[in-house]
Amino acid sequence: MSRTRTSILAALALVAGTAGTATAVVPVDAGLSAIPCTVDYTVQNQWDTGFTAAVTVTNNGAAKSSWSLKWSYAGNQKITNYWNAKISQSGTAVTANNESYNGSLATGGSASFGFQGTYSGTNALPGTFTLDGVTCNVDDGSGGGDNGGGTDPSGRVDNPYAGAKVYVNPEWSAKAAAEPGGSRVSNQPTGVWLDRIAAINGVNGGMGLRDHLDKALAQKGSNEEVVQLVIYDLPGRDCAALASNGELGPTEIDKYKTQFIDPIATILADPKYASLRIVTTIEIDSLPNLVTNTGSRPTATANCDTMLANGNYIKGVGYALAKLGAISNVYNYLDAGHHGWIGWDDNFGASANVFKQAATSEGATVDDVAGFITNTANYSALKEDHFTINDSVNGTSVRQSKWVDWNRYVDELSFAQAFRNQLVSVGFNSNIGMLIDTSRNGWGGTARPTSAGPTTSVDAYVDGGRYDRRIHIGNWCNQAGAGLGERPQASPAAGIDAYVWMKPPGESDGSSSAIANDEGKGFDRMCDPTYTGNARNGNSMSGALPNAPLSGHWFSAQFQQLMQNAYPPLP
Repeated sequence: MSRTRTSILAALALVAGTAGTATAVVPVDAGLSAIPCTVDYTVQNQWDTGFTAAVTVTNNGAAKSSWSLKWSYAGNQKITNYWNAKISQSGTAVTANNESYNGSLATGGSASFGFQGTYSGTNALPGTFTLDGVTCNVDDGSGGGDNGGGTDPSGRVDNPYAGAKVYVNPEWSAKAAAEPGGSRVSNQPTGVWLDRIAAINGVNGGMGLRDHLDKALAQKGSNEEVVQLVIYDLPGRDCAALASNGELGPTEIDKYKTQFIDPIATILADPKYASLRIVTTIEIDSLPNLVTNTGSRPTATANCDTMLANGNYIKGVGYALAKLGAISNVYNYLDAGHHGWIGWDDNFGASANVFKQAATSEGATVDDVAGFITNTANYSALKEDHFTINDSVNGTSVRQSKWVDWNRYVDELSFAQAFRNQLVSVGFNSNIGMLIDTSRNGWGGTARPTSAGPTTSVDAYVDGGRYDRRIHIGNWCNQAGAGLGERPQASPAAGIDAYVWMKPPGESDGSSSAIANDEGKGFDRMCDPTYTGNARNGNSMSGALPNAPLSGHWFSAQFQQLMQNAYPPLP
């Protein structure tokens, strides 16, 4: 259940209301300019024994260089892990202090943080907050904020995840729950993949798009609800890989429009579903290929050259954005690869330009783009704590290490924030938000480093301290050693709309050997654990797990590994 409490810091009298509510008595001439600060506390996801929450503090008074927010729980809530603040708890009393990077709060500035907790019985909202010793009182909502939503007159919000629950796919949830220990995560929201025309109505007796939307309405109740869809069936799909090739040939753009996008748009536009916030991830692993795997690049493929020449990636993405963006409760997030793909200087600006080209083709405009998603179905670490791109060892820059290899970024969060700025600079709206797929980038377990590597060489320094334990950053298929990452959560960092599990953990990236199928999926040697590599992974071993099924099919051994190596760890 997603619930919100907005607190107003002022010398106001608190009047107790009904359970879970309270009302602040505000003088009629009191304006927001007289209120030193507001605090929004939102329970984003809640299950039988736990919950995640997001807190945003906004400073309306004098600028601050540090801050400390305190509250107490009425029940037995215990905070187990947290992000973007340093949180401590003594009994029922909780203190959240700023991190080194978000202590500065200008007048009108905000800081957001989040946490995961446990409880039993009732998870009541805190009744009182203090910021730097000033008491918070609870607003009745009449002048309230939108919890980061930024609602416009049409009901559309700036961040669809803010203040909303997110749909739990019952098909994935059942598979996860059937695994030993899987009930610890089976209540998490994951993406629903529409990866072929047949998926719209359901494959082999499974749920179709309307079935999922109907279930989402049932889960929604009186709350806001996000449904996450992956739109993934471009002509000549994923031109640089084989495991994720699709059913449509390079020239079948008309079929893509009329038999895939149009039927999806018709369903999503049904007034029955107007109360849902529908997030679409548009065509992963497509547009960046036009930059990195074409022409004279050593990684170029004939298939990608074909898709660049015929323009059908650009046309397909533009058409999808235009058709789906015309529906007021649909929020399009365009796939933006990951830092280990387009973080290099040659790829960074060029990719943003290609995205702009697609977003202004086939009738689409930048207004059809709510944001971008990075790391979809990939493994790049969210944040490397033991080294930065600015470090050097004995005069040698981290950028010269074999792992970083002249990339400008060492992790996904820094890349996503910087790439957002680049996208705005080429003409996308300034309020776009980023999503980061954290479903498989936790890299926990016993192999997780606890400190920087030795300074004997730059490679020893980076390799000894990095969380991402892949053999090469170009490895992408069923990676050995990977773990579940941050649990899905809204507004976790500046410019980031949410951390999401768009790739359902436990679903294979591709088969370890050739498997006959009617899904258009080929065998990619990058999924073969004996493969010694190619130019795209520095001719390194693939790092893939053995005995994997076709992409999208359930891979029990991988799911067990992801739970074992989860970070934050599972209870």
